[in-house]
Amino acid sequence: MATVQGLPASSTIIPVILSGGSGSRLWPVSRSSFPKQFWPLLSDQTLLQETALRGECESFSPPVIVCNEAHRFIVAEQLREVGITDAQIVLEPAARNSAPAIAAAAFLIAAQHPNAILWIMAADAAIQHQEKLHKALASAVDAASKGYIATFGIHPTKPETGYGYIERGAELDDVPDVYHVSKFLEKPDATRAAEFVRDERFSWNSGMFVAKASVLLREIETFEPDVYACVRESVKNRTVDHDFVRLAPDAFRNAPDISIDYAVAERTKAAAVVPAAFGWSDIGSWDALWEITPKDEDGNATFGNVFLDRAKNCYVRSDGIVATVTGVEDLVVVVTRDAVMVSHRNRAQDIKAMVARLTAAGRPEATNHIRMYRPWGFYESLIQGDRFQVKRIHVDPGHKLSLQKHFHRAEHWVVVEGTAIVTRDTEQVMVHENESIYLPLGAVHRLENPGKIPLTLIEVQSGSYLGEDDIVRIEDIYART
Repeated sequence: MATVQGLPASSTIIPVILSGGSGSRLWPVSRSSFPKQFWPLLSDQTLLQETALRGECESFSPPVIVCNEAHRFIVAEQLREVGITDAQIVLEPAARNSAPAIAAAAFLIAAQHPNAILWIMAADAAIQHQEKLHKALASAVDAASKGYIATFGIHPTKPETGYGYIERGAELDDVPDVYHVSKFLEKPDATRAAEFVRDERFSWNSGMFVAKASVLLREIETFEPDVYACVRESVKNRTVDHDFVRLAPDAFRNAPDISIDYAVAERTKAAAVVPAAFGWSDIGSWDALWEITPKDEDGNATFGNVFLDRAKNCYVRSDGIVATVTGVEDLVVVVTRDAVMVSHRNRAQDIKAMVARLTAAGRPEATNHIRMYRPWGFYESLIQGDRFQVKRIHVDPGHKLSLQKHFHRAEHWVVVEGTAIVTRDTEQVMVHENESIYLPLGAVHRLENPGKIPLTLIEVQSGSYLGEDDIVRIEDIYART
């Protein structure tokens, strides 16, 4: 592995990746069941994979990933796909914003390396110029080693109203090209944003931080003692299973819901800012994604099964069926298997409000995709009626579902690829391709893939209630309830 030029060899630098966001402004692709960090929006790699690979060199220790418990197997699998097998994956029992998540990582790291320097970043941001990033990181690490909490102030390229801003003060006496933070500013209106762009003192707030674990914990204890106490208790009573660190749930849920910006960055006297221009974007909207995606001669960015005619400056994406766009400008059109979203590019930030309306109306499309990932593979709904549902189930080699039963439905399984071992009450049955098995209502059953290739089957459910909560798990190797 290579090293990063300018970083001190004696420092322990640990990437801390926060993967708890839902990315609702990128709906309908990003949903809480499978948010934007798990999607390949810019390349063949997902945003999480791109983020994790930034720290894959000799200059850094293995990363710590803090994520939603429901996403733990997705995170582990996506890291494994890019060769990262030594990450520490920390599971949040509940969403409590970035301050408790960072505190948990800091406590875990400080127990072994109190002077380790944490490089904290979100899992869902894009960075286009790695060399410039590492140059800025070297300055941030230098500042962090002297007790500062450094962040990156991104040179603004336009009057962006969707980002917070940083006003820099005087240059640090002991670290060249790094400045005291004069003020953190909330997202401005268009007039103020235009003023900020014209003034070199102002930069976008990237939300990335570089600081010693001990310094972060000291400042969290000073300004948010309840966060400090609750997270410390949660970390102290943690458990470990399947290489996941499970924080004690009750203590963590009692921690205040607060971001690291409000908890520490805006209050500490140790804040410093490194001016930088390494092509950062938080990809917080479809318009932001359009800006950093390669375009055709008419300014259109496209992905998937898309055809355009006399369209200009549009972002059009289809993850399945053909999408055609004719004679329009400045639109975002996103097509998935169960939803279509159309918006003016200038109103792309408003999509979050539409997701809230869908949620209030009880629409499952607000949060769930047709394809739902599980630790053993995935399933997807194909057809649904009043008393029946047809699903496709994919089980990875060597994996198996929980031993379970249902109170309201029977199931009929037809194997179309691979071989299944099916437990049905007291018997085990080997089911091959083009064979089927019936599971009557109330039968205790389990599905297992003993083979070397994926197992695919079609499941036909019938009964008075077909919800996913009609599952009584009797035994589960993935520690689900």
